[in-house]
Amino acid sequence: MAGAWREGDPPGDRRFVDLGRLDLERGGSLPAVRVAYETWGSPGDPAVLVEHALTGDSHLLGAAGPGHPTPGWWEGLAGPLAGQFVVCANVLGGCQGTTGPASPAPDGAPWGDRFPEVTIADQVEVEARLAAALGIDRWAAVLGGSMGGMRALEWAVSRPAQVERLLFLASGPVATADQIGTQTTQQAAIAADPVAGLGIARRIAHLTYRSAFELGTRFGNDVQDDGRFAVASYLQHHADKLTARFDPRSYTVLTQAMNTWDVGRGRGGVEAALARVTARCLVAGVDSDRLYRIAEQRRVADALGVPLRVIASPYGHDGFLVEVDAVGGLVRELLAD
Repeated sequence: MAGAWREGDPPGDRRFVDLGRLDLERGGSLPAVRVAYETWGSPGDPAVLVEHALTGDSHLLGAAGPGHPTPGWWEGLAGPLAGQFVVCANVLGGCQGTTGPASPAPDGAPWGDRFPEVTIADQVEVEARLAAALGIDRWAAVLGGSMGGMRALEWAVSRPAQVERLLFLASGPVATADQIGTQTTQQAAIAADPVAGLGIARRIAHLTYRSAFELGTRFGNDVQDDGRFAVASYLQHHADKLTARFDPRSYTVLTQAMNTWDVGRGRGGVEAALARVTARCLVAGVDSDRLYRIAEQRRVADALGVPLRVIASPYGHDGFLVEVDAVGGLVRELLAD
């Protein structure tokens, strides 16, 4: 449970809704689900759902403080989202207030390794129940990048009448062998040693989040005074940050949800599934992204009949978070009447 938010910890800006029993797509169920979420703006404004990525949470905007070890993970969207009623929920299987492996099971002990497998569709079902609890019948927009992009696309495919606009960013319509291979290797590190393995998993993941160009430009083969390669020190820094705020078992559950992601499953394939979308769509990728390559966003854009927007960035996959001006411009465009 290292890094997990637990009952009794400061809630920060979180709010909670109990959603009852959830039957899961791949079998089994959770007898009770609680979702943690945050909101910004007035409930009378157009409602926008922002979907976090793998290690994000409900704290989209705002300062660090009690209950929130880090500032909002997408602060650059504060301006573009002004005038909207913004909702961001911690994902099912996460570790920051929504039911996940660190949450109490019916016997009172944490679920731990007993937590069942969940899918992107299960996570969206939880969000749909949250929307109903908040009285939101239709989202003015659903926005997401990376794992958040998967949930955004699932919303638009599974519940087209509830999504007016869609931003699908730096993600893909189905998990690739490359992504599955990388993520199952991260899972193997955690299985060998949960805490140390989470740090190793983060180091592996971070190499896929950044571009070879950026790492080479920043670090080259430089060696620090302590004898470590500068790039190794950088990766260890990010590993230490994550292990302080994240649960290893949640990491395994969420990467497995990403591994089984396929928007076309049970729907006749990817293109047939995307034909269900009625939202106004904006599809974008990062030119240097080596985890979710431009070809994956192009497949989605072509199926939806919209042009692909390409963000130029040296930062690789993380460019969808770093290039705040470019992404903010896309959000403004999407939300414009």
